[in-house]
Amino acid sequence: MNRKLLALMLCGLFAASTAEAAPKKVWITLGDAAFLQLQKLAPATIAKESKALLANEGLIAAERVHLVEVDEQQLLGLSAAVHHELHRCGGFMFHSSEAAGRQALQAPVTLLATLRPSYVLDNQSVVNALLPQMQDSNIAQTIVDMSAFANRYYTTNNGVNASNWLKTRWQQMSAGRSDISVEQFSHAGWPQKSVILTIKGTDNASEVVVLGGHLDSINGQGTTENTRAPGADDDASGIASLSEALRVIVASGYKPRRTIKIMGYAAEEVGLRGSQEIAKSFKAANVNVVGVMQLDMTNYKGSDKDIYLYTDYTDNAQNQFVANLLTTYLPSVQIGYDKCGYACSDHASWSGQGYFASMPFESSFTQDNPYIHTANDTYANSGNQAQHALKFSKMALAFMVELGSDGPAGPGPVDKVENFSGKLALGQQQSYGPFKVAAGGRVSVVLAGTGDADLYLRKGSAPSTTVFDCKSDGPNSTENCALNISANADVYLLLNGYAAANYTLKVTYRAQ
Repeated sequence: MNRKLLALMLCGLFAASTAEAAPKKVWITLGDAAFLQLQKLAPATIAKESKALLANEGLIAAERVHLVEVDEQQLLGLSAAVHHELHRCGGFMFHSSEAAGRQALQAPVTLLATLRPSYVLDNQSVVNALLPQMQDSNIAQTIVDMSAFANRYYTTNNGVNASNWLKTRWQQMSAGRSDISVEQFSHAGWPQKSVILTIKGTDNASEVVVLGGHLDSINGQGTTENTRAPGADDDASGIASLSEALRVIVASGYKPRRTIKIMGYAAEEVGLRGSQEIAKSFKAANVNVVGVMQLDMTNYKGSDKDIYLYTDYTDNAQNQFVANLLTTYLPSVQIGYDKCGYACSDHASWSGQGYFASMPFESSFTQDNPYIHTANDTYANSGNQAQHALKFSKMALAFMVELGSDGPAGPGPVDKVENFSGKLALGQQQSYGPFKVAAGGRVSVVLAGTGDADLYLRKGSAPSTTVFDCKSDGPNSTENCALNISANADVYLLLNGYAAANYTLKVTYRAQ
């Protein structure tokens, strides 16, 4: 063979093999803390754009978010570093292009803000009848079944099979209900599909309530076809908690007025890819999602409180609604508050598209399950129990019923509305009332403002911070309380300045 021709052929083969070996470049966004970890792994990394996302409806924490182009193979090391050094999950969002990444740096605009749902708790008889039917043994079985897959990684056959298994399981659970359907959401970039169960609303089906967890799992050392990544807590536990709520909903024959969708997201562990595609598709179709709850890890109790509500990249008003659900229906559950940083789970995909989202979690973020992303994330290492996850299942069911039961206002008496505003110093109190509420009506109070004011209601006489019929005392001045009134009653209201606060107050009631 001609030497020159041979040399050219060899050079061509070398060039081709070099091109094939070249690492794939991808775009991600990540917060300050995760960006520092990435720079340790790849010191030459430079952000294409960095932006401080300003607070909007309580969505954003005090950190900058960075757009970076990285070698895809570096994502595994980044994920491991975030887990081991920052003691948290995730920390980045994957984007299909630079333009998509730049779009993610824009502060989200809340969709249909004038149509925020009512957060009044007015379905106690339904919820209280359903909660005792829930069983931790069913949650445990789902965790065991899901963690029996070698792994549920988004590119493996096991990951595909796990998605198919979940679809079949939810179909079996909802058999006989013509208003319930189960489908898979296909993703063009990987084989694992997300799973979506839909309970169609009876008379307000265009409004949608979403609850989700992720069905994939990962081993931080690298996940191939046969790598062991049981993901019992992360996140078989979240899927199991939702599945038990679904079982009771089906068994009871409950039918919501709003449409409820329960989702098992694919590819969460590699940049929230599955939930991002779904949330973007809902926004593009202008779907009126009135509330989103994410359950990512529910069965490892690593902290003194039971359920922690994360206050960054979530919605303040909906978080307070969730807190009210817990104090009303699960009064023994202790509530904590924490932050988890940028893109810590799939709720960030929804809040990034402007939807109201909440993220209740099993522990404070620095005390989460130390076994996740390893072969040791097993049911045994969550204590061979599902009692902690049962608390989340009950909370999720209350969320479904209280949001799902609301619908378009029917005919009836017009409620009276009174508005107030003022300031409170630390320790200062302000009283209002009596509000004369008619039998069969209810009084609803919504507090907004800056600082930290707490809200107390009482029938018959003035409340105090220790004697009340309803209280709302979250970590800010976004509070709400409501009372159902069976007979004509005087209702009194107290505001307490836990810290200095400027506030507005809206009182809605059926007047005598």
